[in-house]
Amino acid sequence: MSSINNTVALGAGCYWGTEKFVKKDFEKRFPGSVASGQVGFMSPDPNAKANPTYREVCSGVTGYVEVLNVELSDPAQHFEELVRFFFMFHDPTTEDRQGNDVGTQYASVIFTNGEEQKRIASKVAAELQDHIDAKKIKRYANPKVMTKIVAANTFVAAHAEHQAYLEKNPGGYCNHFYRFKEWP
Repeated sequence: MSSINNTVALGAGCYWGTEKFVKKDFEKRFPGSVASGQVGFMSPDPNAKANPTYREVCSGVTGYVEVLNVELSDPAQHFEELVRFFFMFHDPTTEDRQGNDVGTQYASVIFTNGEEQKRIASKVAAELQDHIDAKKIKRYANPKVMTKIVAANTFVAAHAEHQAYLEKNPGGYCNHFYRFKEWP
């Protein structure tokens, strides 16, 4: 097996919830797994406008997605588990939407670094689709996984007020919730 890059960017709707679920809940399941995580933006287009503002991203015209850029301590041990976990707390069957949040900036996307990450993410997404088809998972809006798996591009960090937002504002907006808690 080839080595797995330790950084991946996950787009699962509003990045506040993605950050909370990964940095708090995934880390609780796998202590020491998350070396760091920062919210920001990434575009599937390598030629996208450089350094968009939050307002520009929210307009939906830039093509950027709200993401959590995650660095794993031991990607060989935790990357596949992280991808499975990613599918547990958001709806990968809604294109450019998570709950009330609608627009390309809320797309379900895994921005991979390298062929091994892409292979694993694709395998887990196919596994998920099989579970949906077999009716082992029933808490999604639609029957088809729409998550895009694309090569990572330049990460643009969000401003400081949005980092650890739900930690600083425990009652803040979050539309993420567990669709299921254990992989079938």
